[in-house]
Amino acid sequence: MPKADNSFHMLVADNIVKTYGSLQVLKNVSLQIAPEEFITIVGPSGAGKSTLLHILSSLDTPDSGQVTINGQDIVKLSNKQQSRFRNTHFGFVFQFHHLLPEFTALENVCMPLWIGGDTSKEASAKAEQILETVGLSHRKHHKPNELSGGEQQRVAIARALVHRPQYLFADEPTGNLDSANAQAVHELFQAIHDTYRINITIVTHNEQLAQLADKTYEMKDGSIHNIIVN
Repeated sequence: MPKADNSFHMLVADNIVKTYGSLQVLKNVSLQIAPEEFITIVGPSGAGKSTLLHILSSLDTPDSGQVTINGQDIVKLSNKQQSRFRNTHFGFVFQFHHLLPEFTALENVCMPLWIGGDTSKEASAKAEQILETVGLSHRKHHKPNELSGGEQQRVAIARALVHRPQYLFADEPTGNLDSANAQAVHELFQAIHDTYRINITIVTHNEQLAQLADKTYEMKDGSIHNIIVN
């Protein structure tokens, strides 16, 4: 997989506010993420971590505030424009792999490329390359129920990376794994960052994963109350 095009400018969140009913989940949150930084966001349940990640990645919109990338406020884009921007520049990994059970590992990784218009041959070549990167080229013809939990999550990571995004967002990516598989996924994120210099932003409760990052944002009660440079 070639390195991402990191001519992209910094991601800047400015005074993000988000309320659900009477509960203010995010309270004027501001942060800056450089193109090649590895960031983790930690804090207790209910601190607003996942909500912030979803807003940074345009999966959700704030009540007020800006999220700018390359000088463009993605909050102001139309739904169609946000979808196009997201599919081009962002990759996503969640706690549960969300693989399509009827498709093989290779076909699951091909899916974003097929949606993006790649031919079957083009998509397969790219998918095979990224499956080799995550150590699963020998499992490419297996369906999700034939893979271990750690292998399923590595396929999900491959799917998130196959279109070479500038930013990879992950929400508790090892929260559903045992310690051995979690450690393998931690090492994979570190290798991806070291090799491709892609920006990675991860919400996690796992202290070992948090410590791999260049910088850790600690959240509490909807605000960032500490920043740790690792």
